[in-house]
Amino acid sequence: MIEAQNQVYEKAVLIGVITRDQSEDKVHEYLDELEFLTYTAGGEVLKRFIQRIDTPNPKTYIGSGKMEEVEAFVTEHEIGSVIFDDELSPAQQKNIERALKCKIVDRTTLILDIFAQRAQTSYARTQVELAQYEYLLPRLTGLWTHLERQKGGIGMRGPGETEIETDRRIVRDRITLLKQKLKKIDRQMETQRGNRGSLVRVALVGYTNVGKSTLMNLISKSEVFAENKLFATLDTTVRKVVIGNLPFLLTDTVGFIRKLPTQLVESFKSTLDEVREADLILHVVDIAHPDFEDHIKAVEGILADIQCAEKRTLMVFNKIDQYQPEVIEEDDLMTERTTAHFTLEEWENTWMRRVNGQALFISAHTKENMDHFRKKVYDTVRDIHVTRFPYNHFLYPEILDSYDVEEEEA
Repeated sequence: MIEAQNQVYEKAVLIGVITRDQSEDKVHEYLDELEFLTYTAGGEVLKRFIQRIDTPNPKTYIGSGKMEEVEAFVTEHEIGSVIFDDELSPAQQKNIERALKCKIVDRTTLILDIFAQRAQTSYARTQVELAQYEYLLPRLTGLWTHLERQKGGIGMRGPGETEIETDRRIVRDRITLLKQKLKKIDRQMETQRGNRGSLVRVALVGYTNVGKSTLMNLISKSEVFAENKLFATLDTTVRKVVIGNLPFLLTDTVGFIRKLPTQLVESFKSTLDEVREADLILHVVDIAHPDFEDHIKAVEGILADIQCAEKRTLMVFNKIDQYQPEVIEEDDLMTERTTAHFTLEEWENTWMRRVNGQALFISAHTKENMDHFRKKVYDTVRDIHVTRFPYNHFLYPEILDSYDVEEEEA
């Protein structure tokens, strides 16, 4: 254990592989993210191990030589967890535990652990618990070192159940109970959504740690928990927001991530229903992150999976105050100019063309360009409102008033 600022961090190492489908640059990028996940979960990464291999070893994920190298480092430095960047099969996990004699964690387990730490409400905790049990069920064999029969006795002679079968039955029963509990809560939430009246619904979506909650706090004047860690917010928050004279509902949702466990997508189905039922999506992007375009693709992939790819969307590029392009010296004739050298103005022109002008560049932290953000959101929500509720403006003519930034700030 490593103690830092009164917090005890568990010592960990990371393992990734370079394959035909995963380049070296991509592996380093994924391991950077995995290290941030480890830090969020309470771990301190001491070393990374990377192996070039055509396909991961079906028995131990990495080769025997690399396994011996990892084992030596784990033993010498008393490592608590070995964390793999991909999801391990039950057999792989069992074989690796036998070889390294320490805790083996894959990317899915790590994300589930962070979700378990961050879940605050009963609903979020139930969703996470369901995902954990569904992930655990095929891996129960790794928890037992023997499969003795239960004791006999009157009415219990014969084969009976093995210990592992008993445990599987308990887990299945628990999964069934959790699904029933979620269905009940889902019906309640569906009723709540139906009672929200004729207000336009706006959903904040984006990769984890892009500043959605900070933006939510800024424009709704609420106190949603925000922190510079992954998955700071798990619980869906809905606030009524008024810009100018126009009210609408704003929802802050759970952040997405690459290689998001399928169990979580299914467990958080109702949370994602808030996105499905939204009239407008604000796709928040951390433009200061070097891989932000990959993050956009990951979020768009999940939106497509939940049938939200065609929804009206505004791209909101946040953290412009932190953006720093790579600089090429004037006498450097060898370095090829890439998107890493783009200025903010170049990125703005690029994305304005790519999304037909439906993009905003802001800083929720320094409040830069927030007036323009409010104006754009106001115009878009007003257009949706008038289109969806063409007769409401006779009852509420004030929503047709022009938006006044000075009035809003006052």
